[in-house]
Amino acid sequence: MDTSPKENIQLCCNTSVQPVGSPSLKTDYPCPEEKQPCCGELKVFLGALSFVYFAKALTEGYLKSTITQIERRFDIPSSLVGVIDGSFEIGNLLVITFVSYFGAKLHRPKIIGAGCLIMGAGTLLIALPQFFMEQYRYERYSPFSNSTLSISPCVLESNSPLPISVIEESQSKINNGCVQTVAIIGPIFGFLLGSLCAKLYVDIGFVNLDHISITPKDPQWVGAWWLGYLIAGVISLLAAVPFWCLPKSLQRPRGREDSNSSSEKSKFIVDDHTDYQIYCGEKAKIIEMARDFLPSLKNLFGNPVYFLYLCASSVQFNSLFGMVTYKPKYIEQHYGQSTSKANFVIGLINIPAVALGIFSGGIVMKKFRIGVCGAAKLYLGSSVFGYLLFLSLFALGCENSEVAGLTVSYQGTKSVSYNEQALFTDCNSRCKCSETKWEPMCGENGITYASACLAGCQNFTRNGKNIMFYNCTCVGIAASKSGNSSGMVGRCQKDNGCPKMFLYFLVISVITSYTLSLGGIPGYILLLRCIKPQLKSFALGIYTLAIRVLAGIPAPVYFGVLIDTSCLKWGFKRCGSRGSCRLYDSNAFRHIYLGLTVMLGTVSIFLSIAVLFILKKKYVLKHRNFLTERKRTVISTRIMKENCTINDHFLQPNYWPGKETRL
Repeated sequence: MDTSPKENIQLCCNTSVQPVGSPSLKTDYPCPEEKQPCCGELKVFLGALSFVYFAKALTEGYLKSTITQIERRFDIPSSLVGVIDGSFEIGNLLVITFVSYFGAKLHRPKIIGAGCLIMGAGTLLIALPQFFMEQYRYERYSPFSNSTLSISPCVLESNSPLPISVIEESQSKINNGCVQTVAIIGPIFGFLLGSLCAKLYVDIGFVNLDHISITPKDPQWVGAWWLGYLIAGVISLLAAVPFWCLPKSLQRPRGREDSNSSSEKSKFIVDDHTDYQIYCGEKAKIIEMARDFLPSLKNLFGNPVYFLYLCASSVQFNSLFGMVTYKPKYIEQHYGQSTSKANFVIGLINIPAVALGIFSGGIVMKKFRIGVCGAAKLYLGSSVFGYLLFLSLFALGCENSEVAGLTVSYQGTKSVSYNEQALFTDCNSRCKCSETKWEPMCGENGITYASACLAGCQNFTRNGKNIMFYNCTCVGIAASKSGNSSGMVGRCQKDNGCPKMFLYFLVISVITSYTLSLGGIPGYILLLRCIKPQLKSFALGIYTLAIRVLAGIPAPVYFGVLIDTSCLKWGFKRCGSRGSCRLYDSNAFRHIYLGLTVMLGTVSIFLSIAVLFILKKKYVLKHRNFLTERKRTVISTRIMKENCTINDHFLQPNYWPGKETRL
């Protein structure tokens, strides 16, 4: 039946029905046509909550996209970057358990608003070091002239001029599906924002960009990582505004009552104004709620399905968090892509595949009306096939870049011992070179040298930002053509087959992301259905806490520590301490990154099998009890019928004394 807008407004209000002709009574809750106290507030709440999810997801996605830039900007190893990434989750530990338990009984909109303010302030603080540190310095030969120069990078021992290899300093001057969908969109914009900021120089607005001699493709390039945090912080602060205008509870429209609604939902969306007044007038009894905290916690962990699913999810999220955190770094180091391109492909290809997988999982659950056991099977199946696909990435690797003294010898052979002394050989023995410098130069022979000095180059010329080196004695040794001993600034490109491997990597990565995310909604449904209704909010809080403590914090740290073991060339700070890694062993990096992910995924699969086994056992026992009870009911019914028949026989006998005489 079609209804007018005025009629729709009336449906959302509690009006009293009065007999015809009776005097009108003044009500405490008038229902003017221009106001929609329940429908409007509910839509505002859903919209505001969706925006909060978007802001939080955008910030998390942007943080992942800036990992490699923070590493280069502050000259720190991957293990320390992992600590920084994991610290993003530490703030949740202080409040998440108590908010999940007490939040259901207090003013939830204001609690959410306060959380947004704290999140926005914290995001702004992340960008603060940029404004207190000196400008970014990168290692580069830097003649301050656009004219053609002829100076010797290789300073011979008998010569007196100072080295030209210097460090250049930059110059001064709605429903729940709605909410989850928006939460998935957030990381997409986070990585795309990271891709955009990575193209801008780190000190943009403070230096003359004409004096910057490196490009975004240079391994020493650092983008404007801080700019995205300012944008994300402002968005988080704006997301807090609507929640301070919402009431503690919302009214449920008449005609939309759901008898199956959970107790948590009924506490927030109440049926009428009388209940609303009661809930608003109640004072939270903190002591009584705290007294029930430990029994509720014991009840949760006493549930074997919940406990095993919690363990399986924790292990799996260790795998996923580590993989996602260092995926941009893996693409940069292994396939030779720029930071901007790595963030772009992740934000535009991988994350939409995850969103589509989550959406598809929800559609399958709804269309086929899958139960708890079916949800567990779908969750397990997506994990098994996802990690099997992930195994194929081992075959899509690129060979190490040919770097003289690190991955190949100066003669071009593959066998070389990985140590700093291997950087020195006869062709550069007369040069006063530093083994700590990383000023990569690509020789005409396709081999990268740690610096032009270590390549034995006698002079170089510069025209604008293009620098060419000539008479490089070490390049001439391994040159395929005689006499071709020149080179240019920067690392040599990967082998010709690497771009093709990168394309295959993207295709398999997208399919794997889609497959793994198919189990997202089934796993969430499994979590909710194995818990008592009154404990759902608390169970979700404990689940989130466990994921952050056991996966979100440690995974980036130990992934980073293990990845650091594959470093071949470390940089050094001006104070002499070790800085960030300049060059990784591609094969070792691939085996650590992919191997650790698959290993953790395999453990989570076995735990998921245990969840399914217990569910089936519980289901079979429940079904057996049901059959036993049904059998008892049938037997009881049969006995009652027989008793009734006997009673009828005695009440209406076919023969009685004197029957024949009477006939």
